[in-house]
Amino acid sequence: MGVSTRGTSATRGALAALSGLVAGYAALAVAELVSAGVRPEAGPVAAVGGAAIDRTPSGVKDWAIRQFGTNDKLVLQLGIVAVLAAFAVAMGLLALRRRRTAAAGVLAFGLVGAVAATSRPDSTGLLDAVPSLTGALAGAGVLYVLTGYLRAGYAGSPGHPTPSEGSGHPTPSEAAEVGAAAPEGLSRPAQDGHALGRRGFVLATTGAVVASTGAGLLGRRLSATSAAEAAASRAAVRLPAPASPAPPLPRGVDLRIREVAPFTTPNRDFYRVDTALNVPRLDAGRWRMRLHGKGVSAPRVLTFDDLLQRALIERDITMTCVSNEVGGPYVGSARWLGVPLRALLEEAGVRPPSRGGPADQLVARSVDGMTIGSPVETVMDGRDAMLAIGMNGEPLPFDHGFPVRMLVPGLYGYVSACKWIEDIELTTFEDYDAYWVKRDWAREAPIKTQSRIDTPKPFARPASGRVTVAGVAWAQHRGIDRVEVRVDEGPWRQAELATEGPLDTWRQWRWDWDASPGSHTLQVRATDGTGTPQTDRRTRTIPDGASGWHSVVVNVT
Repeated sequence: MGVSTRGTSATRGALAALSGLVAGYAALAVAELVSAGVRPEAGPVAAVGGAAIDRTPSGVKDWAIRQFGTNDKLVLQLGIVAVLAAFAVAMGLLALRRRRTAAAGVLAFGLVGAVAATSRPDSTGLLDAVPSLTGALAGAGVLYVLTGYLRAGYAGSPGHPTPSEGSGHPTPSEAAEVGAAAPEGLSRPAQDGHALGRRGFVLATTGAVVASTGAGLLGRRLSATSAAEAAASRAAVRLPAPASPAPPLPRGVDLRIREVAPFTTPNRDFYRVDTALNVPRLDAGRWRMRLHGKGVSAPRVLTFDDLLQRALIERDITMTCVSNEVGGPYVGSARWLGVPLRALLEEAGVRPPSRGGPADQLVARSVDGMTIGSPVETVMDGRDAMLAIGMNGEPLPFDHGFPVRMLVPGLYGYVSACKWIEDIELTTFEDYDAYWVKRDWAREAPIKTQSRIDTPKPFARPASGRVTVAGVAWAQHRGIDRVEVRVDEGPWRQAELATEGPLDTWRQWRWDWDASPGSHTLQVRATDGTGTPQTDRRTRTIPDGASGWHSVVVNVT
């Protein structure tokens, strides 16, 4: 009875692909274990993902944020893992005939991860290359061993060469082991050799999976220990009372319409847009921030305790991301506690350009390598720019910059809101382009006047009669003076405004509509506190924020 060449080849190929996947799993697990001892950001997935973010065109990043929202980083990581899996399968198949070549391919892929890790802005040097290189060595070794057993187990079977690599001819010992080509004609030594090879493959595969899982779990445990220490550091923080507390919010600042975003956004619901694949988890006791640069007559290094001992301010401030499309969700308001940035800069001898200062740009650097450039003149013009340490009555959440972040009211986050800040340098726009400016975004970006319809939602089906149309409008540091709504491009109708809150916050609005059955288009526009109406010119987010009127289509029943 004969043996199907096609069936044997398919089985052999499937096992070769499995060898590649197991080798890839081993590589990632070992790299994760090593990165726990170096730093989590040096792991291959984080390093390659970060490098991909750095090199992705701004338009693609903008598209990813629109499509996936706050899940954009998860999608990227899953994509990287998928690519690694495909590569591992390819190397496993290659190793059937070219074991050394496939093992070298795995090492080369590890080198890519090492280069990515060391080329990132937050790299600490060659040490960051160790996780990817160590993982690649482990993966190459596992692949070489597994495919060795696999080749021995199937040597001499239909359509499969002997285990020797290069010449295409078996060595004398291999020939003695292989015997005849057809299974029915195999000699007993050859049959025994094949059985040992296949048994060895199963045992080696099982051992590699178990060992890799153990390495991965140990790496996660070590990383979790570090994260737990950071969490304990945050839990130990006791925020002092502000020297300048936020004034009580006036009655009526929140219309309390269920579908409308609340005036104060809970921390858990506050938007997050940044480039950090792994959220930095820092120990407040070890945190340091350097202040230096042009016009700084007294450079200094600040600790977290230094900030706690200063006179703190508390303010309600609405923040907006430049990636926010018209009607988008990347805007939120919180009560922030922090150190006034202007006072800190003045103590260091800094003067704005209007008073003869040599620096017109403040560059804030994050521990994750992000650089954000803010106009010195704006930071020091009297607005409540701060180094924030508290958000809505608690220490900053890790997602939002614990232990310290910067924010400047009235500017989009990419030119004002550096999370996990560790360095402030005074320089000029001529001398330095920050991260996003290098990627074609504008150097200076005051927040544009915007308004949004929160209810009814697009394609809602409200009943005819009285329908509440409501939402929010914002023009930070200018305020909102008027909001108007129209239906089907008819006359503009003035909406009722909530009580005005602080100048740097958004404002809720509502308009009661006598809706008739059919399909209708609702539009909204706002006028800021200077009397300037919101433009109807529709633009994308690049280079300095989206503009245009928000509209929704509803079907009244």
